[in-house]
Amino acid sequence: MTLDEYQNNCICTAVYPAELGILYTSLGLCSEAGEVADKIKKSIRDKAGDLDEADLEGLSKELGDVMWYVSTLAHELGLSLNAVAEKNLDKLRSRAERNVLAGSGDDR
Repeated sequence: MTLDEYQNNCICTAVYPAELGILYTSLGLCSEAGEVADKIKKSIRDKAGDLDEADLEGLSKELGDVMWYVSTLAHELGLSLNAVAEKNLDKLRSRAERNVLAGSGDDR
């Protein structure tokens, strides 16, 4: 499955007010990313960061939710998920070639 195929399938399951699509999907992305971070935080607190199979299963589900929101947000913005992924890889390849992967700033 391509990322665009995934995106098209996600759109078929989207249930939210159309006029609030960008806001809704942005907030959903933030909340799901927070759930991923919370699961990892709790593994650090409770198990010295060791992740067992149950932890990985839970994280896999939450990461799937993150992907769904990234996909639907891209759709709301009129962006192809394939194109977003390709641009990101192009940016990272360019940084690697210029030896600027480390550091900060979007335009390095």
